[in-house]
Formats: sequence, C-alpha cells, structure tokens
Amino acid sequence: MSGSDVARVRPVIGLTTYLEQAKQGVWDVRAAFLPQQYFDAVTASGGIAVLLPPQPEPDAAAPAVLDGIDGLILTGGLDVQPELYGAERHPLTDPARPDRDAWELALFRGAEERRMPVLAICRGLQLVNVAKGGTLHQHLPEALGTERYRIGGGVFATNEVTVDADSRLAGLVGAGSLDVHSYHHQGVDRLGEGLVVTARADDGLVQAFESDGDHYLVGVQWHPEENAEDRRLFAGLVAEASTFRAASASVASEGKAVPA
Repeated sequence: MSGSDVARVRPVIGLTTYLEQAKQGVWDVRAAFLPQQYFDAVTASGGIAVLLPPQPEPDAAAPAVLDGIDGLILTGGLDVQPELYGAERHPLTDPARPDRDAWELALFRGAEERRMPVLAICRGLQLVNVAKGGTLHQHLPEALGTERYRIGGGVFATNEVTVDADSRLAGLVGAGSLDVHSYHHQGVDRLGEGLVVTARADDGLVQAFESDGDHYLVGVQWHPEENAEDRRLFAGLVAEASTFRAASASVASEGKAVPA
C-alpha cells in the first residue's frame, strides 16, 4: 500500500463498552453494549468504530487489541473502584466492576506506551486520573454540596465550564465559556501525575485535563456524545488517529527487510 493509500484509509477507533445484564425479546443475558451516540460520533467524524468489551485476561488481550486500532476512547459508565486509589468505599459508590476497570487500565497503559491518541469521557477521565496516581471525590453532593452534575432520571444536566486558552482542548472547542452535558456524581480530587487541568466549573471542580507532554490525551468530565451538533472532540481524536495510523504504517514499512 502506498503512502497516499494509507492516508485515505479511515482510522479505526476502539471504544470501551459496558458488560451488563440486558434484555432483547425472550433473552435476558449479560451483554456488551454502548449507547449508539458514541459510535455515531466516531463515524460522523470519519473514523471506523470498533467496540471493546471487557476481556477475561486484560493484560494479555490489550496488546493484540491495540495492534488493530489507531485511537482509543474510554467511555462513560459506573464508578471506578475506590480500592484502586486506596480509599474506603463510600455508601453511594457503585458496586465494583473489576473486569471493566482492569480492562480499561490495561488498554490505557498500552495506548500511552504506544503514544496512541486517547479521548477519555466522564468515567474515562476518572479512570485515567486513577491510572496516573490521582484520587476521586466519591460523592460530589457531599464534597461540594450540590446535585448540579447529576440531576437523575436519565436527564443530562447542563453546566457551564471555562476552557483554558493555552490548551489542546481550546484548539478543539475554543477558549472560555462552554455549556456541557453532565451526568456524574464523582469527580477528580487529587490530580494524577503528568496531567494538566484545562477546564473547570465555577466551583473549582476539574472538568477537563490533558497530558502535560506531547502525547495526545484529552479527558473531559462531560458527555460530548450527547451533543449531536458538536462533535469537535471526536473529530479531533479521529484526526490524531489518522496521523498515528500513517506514522505507524511508515515505521512498519521502513522496518521490512529488503529482498536480496
């Protein structure tokens, strides 16, 4: 495949999924699923969406999966286990999902080693913060005295955040005030190593961060997939994944043995 052909191939984006009890017709079984908004946002941005359910041997499976994708999205979901950051479990923290935590940690660490672009959404941001040695507020109404980030009933709250001008995030969505869709009761407490905050709410809660180096890592506490009219974060990831794909193909081509 020529360099121009590689550039025309759409990048493959892996999205982590739930593994939950689900009903379809007469069936009531555990199933991997993800709201359609996520993969619609990827495909509308020019990527190919591939779903990544938890695997029984995450450390062994992650390298093989990462070999087949060009970008990673860590999606929303239930709370990260507080045991992973050395905290006692709050009564309102979700039941532990060690399968998903272990799988996403393996994927993220592998992507970081490869310098593969990563977009982390809501729970995904929280998991990355924990992976980088940070901690979480387990129940924001207790920590901040507000229910503004999760009003319940499956209805997304609208909150205003302020995006730092000197950030990768600002290059995607603009600097200053931005209205976002929120549905979470946990949030960043101590920031993980190698991360820099790029957006906050007016109560000081971290709403976005990115890597302090040149690795493409953008984490947002809100749900950009819920805004069909604004897919800039997904477009940014797909563009970076295209660059990553082309660079990987170039390295692989240069590494091939020249026939005698």
